[in-house]
Amino acid sequence: MNRLSLQDRTQILGCLVEGNSMRATARMCDVSFNTVSKLLIDVGSACYDYQDKTLRNLPCKRVQCDEIWSFCYAKERNVPEDKRGEFGIGDVYTWVAIDADTKLVPCWLVGKRDPEYAYGFIHDLSIRLANRIQLSTDGLKTYVVAVEGAFGIDIDYAMLVKLYGAAGANDERRYSPAECTGTMKRKIIGNPDEQHVSTSFVERQNLTMRMAMRRFTRLTNAFSKKIENHAHAVALHYMYYNFGRIHKTLRVTPAMQAGISDHVWSLEEITSLSD
Repeated sequence: MNRLSLQDRTQILGCLVEGNSMRATARMCDVSFNTVSKLLIDVGSACYDYQDKTLRNLPCKRVQCDEIWSFCYAKERNVPEDKRGEFGIGDVYTWVAIDADTKLVPCWLVGKRDPEYAYGFIHDLSIRLANRIQLSTDGLKTYVVAVEGAFGIDIDYAMLVKLYGAAGANDERRYSPAECTGTMKRKIIGNPDEQHVSTSFVERQNLTMRMAMRRFTRLTNAFSKKIENHAHAVALHYMYYNFGRIHKTLRVTPAMQAGISDHVWSLEEITSLSD
């Protein structure tokens, strides 16, 4: 099989990280859909391996966590009977952590929204940190057991619980909850600074994901068909976000702000990881 040049591969990845679908990318770059798919798998795997090894001993101080919903193959209510309960079919959640100071995403996990994945995600976060942190999450109860199991008492942890009003008869609630009427800050472990109990940065990161990955866009047919490709796309996205894209507020990449990288990675460098 003929191998694409570095320039061609870089062009394909450039389209993907800027929010284009795989089929649109194939049309724009004049390659087959299978070529785009194979490149995503190769580079996505390399991006995951590189970040898994590099994002260690991080100097984070304040971390926020959240989960973002998507689906693979079909929406949960449309999953055929013979495929119900099969992993990667129906609802899929991406667990995400972000450093509030450097905007670095130290870890993420694609899977279910259950206690097992909550613990796996929080445990992965705990082994990447160099010091004690303050952690903020939403009111999802599975976080409590996961944080206690992964950190013990060596953490300052608080929840930001949002309060919602009752939905009116004419209110549209398909893609958003009822109107938020207030918040409560709950101290769970340690002595968290109430001023920094927030999930604003990680919720903004969720918007970045929906803007930068076509498969996260609602009301389209660009959703993921395979959970493996979904995970590869997320790994590529965070490689570009952490190392290759200048943050508008920081004026450097999150990896540079965190002291992990000394330059802005080009798409050619990211593409070459798969070599």
